[in-house]
Amino acid sequence: MFDFLDLQRYDLFGAFWVTAQLAVFSAIGSLILGTILAGMRVSPVPLMRVFGTGYVNIVRNTPLTVIILFTSLGLFQTLGIAMGGDTFTETNFRLAVLGLTAYTAAFVCEALRSGINTVPVGQAEAARALGLSFTQVLRLVVLPQAFRSVVAPLANVLIALTKNTTVAAAIGVAEAALLMKTMIENEAQVFLIGGIFALGFILLTLPTGLLLGWVSKRVAVKR
Repeated sequence: MFDFLDLQRYDLFGAFWVTAQLAVFSAIGSLILGTILAGMRVSPVPLMRVFGTGYVNIVRNTPLTVIILFTSLGLFQTLGIAMGGDTFTETNFRLAVLGLTAYTAAFVCEALRSGINTVPVGQAEAARALGLSFTQVLRLVVLPQAFRSVVAPLANVLIALTKNTTVAAAIGVAEAALLMKTMIENEAQVFLIGGIFALGFILLTLPTGLLLGWVSKRVAVKR
């Protein structure tokens, strides 16, 4: 009954390792890009606000599958952008990270912007009165408080990102969803296979939620 769990036949742990790598690299990229976009959305420069707002509205309303397919069919196959990958597998992995980063950054931006709005305006005005530039005010005064107030929403975004990594199977990335498809096509224990992969994703996402939930309570800003 459990013959299909033979690691020499199906690399179950390897598939979830790829999923975890996709989630970690995309989370780092989306947090960086999302922070930049949030800064643009509250910038005093109209052009930057327009760009940030346009990016968020367009990307949030575009299906992730379309973005992932665009990275493969548009960037790689049409424009020849291989993201420095030496092999097809490595290239697809990097393109998937790019697509997941671009998509998730829009949600990180909105979560962080809501945190920025919780910081009293008087603090930013006081910092400007001391001679700090907009970038310095944002970096030294506003963002530290904003991040502390949105740990829980960011946790939800990162958990959703972990589940969204399954879309990478659409361009052949050997992550958990692609392996599940292969196993279901070749084995009869459909419900058991589904249960195993569901448990795998629970083990990936539940600790993240619990840890960041604890962090959120520890660093919460007292208003």
